[in-house]
Amino acid sequence: MTVDTAAETPTATETIDDHTKARVLVQALPHMQRYDDAIIVVKYGGHAMGDEQVARDFAQDIVLLEQSGVNPVVVHGGGPQIGAMLAKLGIKSEFAAGLRITDKATVEIVEMVLAGSINKSLVGFINEAGGKALGLSGKDGNMVVASKVTRSVRDPDSNIEQVVDLGFVGEPETVDTTVLDQILGRELIPVLAPVATGRDGGTFNVNADTFAGAIAGALGAKRLLLLTDVPGVLDADKQLIKELTIAQARALIADGTISGGMIPKVETCIYALEQGVEGVVILDGKVPHAVLLELLTDHGAGTLITR
Repeated sequence: MTVDTAAETPTATETIDDHTKARVLVQALPHMQRYDDAIIVVKYGGHAMGDEQVARDFAQDIVLLEQSGVNPVVVHGGGPQIGAMLAKLGIKSEFAAGLRITDKATVEIVEMVLAGSINKSLVGFINEAGGKALGLSGKDGNMVVASKVTRSVRDPDSNIEQVVDLGFVGEPETVDTTVLDQILGRELIPVLAPVATGRDGGTFNVNADTFAGAIAGALGAKRLLLLTDVPGVLDADKQLIKELTIAQARALIADGTISGGMIPKVETCIYALEQGVEGVVILDGKVPHAVLLELLTDHGAGTLITR
């Protein structure tokens, strides 16, 4: 006869004795006090949110922050999910200058996926964890009005720069925080999809990092966290850089240490800092409870960029 001991095996949480739990809470206290009543904007990346358990861990982090006196604002991406839906519908994705070319058919799918399935899924996870999440997009209350993005790419053969029409891809022009001002501080957690309206009432797809940076700047957030699928900014030896100033970040871009897709992320950090955000962190969203590790421990979990 065999005995199934799986149900009797204590989990990692259960094996922590009460005294250890108390010490952990005491060690977190100074960090809780530091962020008490502060606004923290968290951008949750599409790649980082692909795993349901990671998403549930993230939701618990956000609820714990709100319960501890922080005012969290969540901005989510959804690139992989958009790509999957477009492929399912037989719509080919094209990219230029690192951005998805978004025609009229594509922008309808983008809005459906971002402001619909992804947004409400994340709202559900936060509510299930005990929070009160409210799903919105940049269109609500004219929160974010965007203008059409213009980008140029260099032809590899002729070396001539050509302007690319990205379609309904926008960048924030104005941010109206009226709706968020009514929500924050009332035990509600806004979850924002990076879809914005244009001056003519049209719809724009906005890069989630850029959207989060604009929201954080307008709110004067104490921290902007960019959760992605890399540990943070790496040096020339591929080691994590724990802290950077704006000047140091620009120097690393200039010498090529910061390259590829990390460049626009760091540029978003610089923009947010120049708008008044106190500090911006790039960190790996796939690490369990990365948000709590960054905000409530001495060691942090990514690269902190400050003025």
